[in-house]
Amino acid sequence: MAKVESSEAIEGVYIVTPDVYSDDRGFFVETYRREWIPQGSREMVQANRGDRQQGCVVGLHYHLHQADYWYVPFGTVRVVLHDLREGSPTESGTEQLDLSGTEHRGIYIPPGVAHGFASLTDATITYLVDSYYNPADELGLIWNDPEVDADWGLSDPILSERDQSNPTKRNIPDALRPRHGLRN
Repeated sequence: MAKVESSEAIEGVYIVTPDVYSDDRGFFVETYRREWIPQGSREMVQANRGDRQQGCVVGLHYHLHQADYWYVPFGTVRVVLHDLREGSPTESGTEQLDLSGTEHRGIYIPPGVAHGFASLTDATITYLVDSYYNPADELGLIWNDPEVDADWGLSDPILSERDQSNPTKRNIPDALRPRHGLRN
């Protein structure tokens, strides 16, 4: 059975270390089960994959309505999370951790928690989401916001135009600010 740990920095984030079964042929790992996540009543309905070259930063993104579950089958990424939920007991908490294809950990990210990753190597990231793609729920804040104070592990990242132009945390419009305790 997988080991599931609550984040100490951000309420509602769970880090999963599944069992890995290996033999002479290779290995098998179960990467996700809904029952592992205490908030697992949120059914994952879409699976996505992203391949990124070393040196990329993706994020910081957040959703008012969508939860994510991330797993990295290949390479290493530095995950940065920041609790944007007003009224959360961990409001403004930041967590950073590395996910890699050799450790097989996954991470559950609830709505309202900003998330991004830096490709420390060429990497593949898969993510399950509990809502279908909705462009109106694709929100973000600037990747290098001083209030987040993230250590991306990179000195000169490759960024999308979107990620370079997101607002600072202070400049997120009130209507787009996540609120703790609201199932959006």
